[in-house]
Amino acid sequence: MTSVAIVTGASSGIGAATARRLAAEGFHVLAAARRADRLAALVGAIEAAGGTATAVVCDVTSDESVAGLAGAADAAPGPVTLLVNNAGGARGLDPVEAADVGDWRWMYDVNVLGTLRVTKALLPALERSGAGTVVIVSSTAGRVVYEGGGGYTAAKHAQTAIAGTLRLELCGRPVRVIEIDPGMVRTEEFGLVRFGGDADRAEAVYAGVAEPLVADDVADCVAWCATRPHHVNIDQLVVRPLAQAAQHKVHREA
Repeated sequence: MTSVAIVTGASSGIGAATARRLAAEGFHVLAAARRADRLAALVGAIEAAGGTATAVVCDVTSDESVAGLAGAADAAPGPVTLLVNNAGGARGLDPVEAADVGDWRWMYDVNVLGTLRVTKALLPALERSGAGTVVIVSSTAGRVVYEGGGGYTAAKHAQTAIAGTLRLELCGRPVRVIEIDPGMVRTEEFGLVRFGGDADRAEAVYAGVAEPLVADDVADCVAWCATRPHHVNIDQLVVRPLAQAAQHKVHREA
């Protein structure tokens, strides 16, 4: 039977790229996100390329919506063997002393509680498959803090803690846990969301960087980790562009 992969945050960026790549790898993809029109276009593109996918409208901040995703998984055309927790995002770049509590709350709910809700809901199906994989797309922000990033780094550190804890708790059961931590990735929406739609501020993040990572680069990492033999667990994969030696050191051309 065809294995089923579930990808959250699939309407754009890394999530959409991952859905396309996993479909090309032979998975039937349940593409989950809030925007039905984007999902419909994604599924159409996957099918046009010879793959199979199903759009599932899902808001990871809603218990009811995530329950609907679990129901769609139960109705999928094969065993659910892969969950990619990709939904997330950043808001603001304010110092802690000027932090917007609402922005922090949103980041925690989407990145951390969203991962918790979806993972809890899908773990039974993953375990039933006998060869389940949970991928958590966190960030290098889950490893290193930086000025103005308190809310986002706190959320990503929490996601990293979930991955490590879950791996310990599932030891001896047929579900592996993989954490992927991208550094600088240029996507169409991440910066716009972070800076409230300010395209100039979003673009300035990548100024002078000839080749930041793109969504397909991260999707390639997800696919590689997920398609290793099941006894091989890639605990944590950190991926940055060549120009980014560390969170605080980026080569920018004049």
